[in-house]
Amino acid sequence: MKQKIIYIGLLLLFLGVSIEVSAQKERYVRPVDEGTKDKSFSTFRAKLIEAVKKRDKKYLLSVLDPNIKNNFGGDGGIEDFEEMWEIDSSKSKLWDELRVVLSNGGGFQDKNTFAAPYSFVFFPADLDAFEQQMIFGNNVNLRAKPDLSAKVISQLSYNIVKVDFENSVSDGKPEPTYSWLKVETLGGKKGFVGAEFVRSPIDYRAIFVKEKGKWKISAFVAGD
Repeated sequence: MKQKIIYIGLLLLFLGVSIEVSAQKERYVRPVDEGTKDKSFSTFRAKLIEAVKKRDKKYLLSVLDPNIKNNFGGDGGIEDFEEMWEIDSSKSKLWDELRVVLSNGGGFQDKNTFAAPYSFVFFPADLDAFEQQMIFGNNVNLRAKPDLSAKVISQLSYNIVKVDFENSVSDGKPEPTYSWLKVETLGGKKGFVGAEFVRSPIDYRAIFVKEKGKWKISAFVAGD
């Protein structure tokens, strides 16, 4: 009997340590917005967000740097920006991408340079941005299967995750659009989440630069 009690005690101790170690492995990228620290930038961003909501092409183009960086292939400038994003098309994805980037914080690189969103700025430097992504939301349901009626295993908030694309759900096209992603947190939680709640740290981001008292968008890029 005594040995059984000791065994159960050791088992509980082991399980407790295992749970604690697992919890310690979890890492997060929680929202941060340093933009409110600078009144001139905060005012500029608020006006830009309103313009994006209205799809105000004229205002948007007026705040682009003439040499805006559009990708890492060497193309740049306002004309290339318009062409790349098909800005006059009703199906342009630009406005949705900008809305997400502008509405999710960011940080100052120096007093005249701001980068957004927070997921790009504050992703841990010791982790591989190509291997890990993050939960882009609070209390996101982690489900046992890729189905809204499936059992909720847990809820994730800003956890860093690895994505198993091979076992995720997509439309099957050569450049697939995913509806459900199979993920695993660094603490070992596995399941499916809606694809809209997962973001790569090197997804689209904007760089803003203040020159001669005016803020401009100097880059809007994805990748590395």
